[in-house]
Amino acid sequence: MTKEPEDHKFSEGQGFTDPYEGFDIDPPELEVDTDQIDPVDSHALADLIDEDNLGKDNVDAAKLVDVGLDYIRINRHEQATETFERAARYADRENVEQEAWVNKGVAHAELEEYDAAIGAYREALDIDADSEHAASAETNLAYALWEFGRTEEALEHAERAVELDPRFGQAWYNRGFFLNERGLAEEALNAFDNAIRLGYRSADLLEEKAIALEQLGEDERAEEVAKEAEEMRSTNEEQLIDDQLTE
Repeated sequence: MTKEPEDHKFSEGQGFTDPYEGFDIDPPELEVDTDQIDPVDSHALADLIDEDNLGKDNVDAAKLVDVGLDYIRINRHEQATETFERAARYADRENVEQEAWVNKGVAHAELEEYDAAIGAYREALDIDADSEHAASAETNLAYALWEFGRTEEALEHAERAVELDPRFGQAWYNRGFFLNERGLAEEALNAFDNAIRLGYRSADLLEEKAIALEQLGEDERAEEVAKEAEEMRSTNEEQLIDDQLTE
């Protein structure tokens, strides 16, 4: 059984918790005409105020990160990249700056701008290669490198992500995927099982696990897991249609 790599869904920076509360960083004297300006974009300020005249003390970079995440949720990835870059520029704390760069990379990857994504992840890792966001940066960097055709480097960074955070299920899944690609089925299977034990379970993971099992000659188990993956994918598609109909 073979599988085209484009079917694989890598982690996309979804592992972050959301420590930020509701926000409104507009200066009280600034009135926004929401008929002309996107109300989400109004929080970013840069379209309304000359950035040269806006000091760091007047901008909450963490809240700008939240704005960028909102853009990603509504699939406005170009605006997200711009917002995360502003957040990184205004950040006065390294962890916020690093989170902004990681998420900027995610937005670029959604646009299939993998070179820019790689650059953003490397910026994040240059800040702190051992921080709370470093594992996400590493696993997403692995994805971007793989998409960019640098597969050997991709596995190295997938391994690094697991070393940084052994409880990061998505990182284990990505590691397993790259091992599967290299024909290392037994190691890949262990990685997939670790991901599942850590609560990361998806149709893509199950499909990859079925491939590993088949490579190991466990055809009956492979068939069972492949069927489970198909059922999960079907359920997810039905749920997506239902969600769209209720919007």
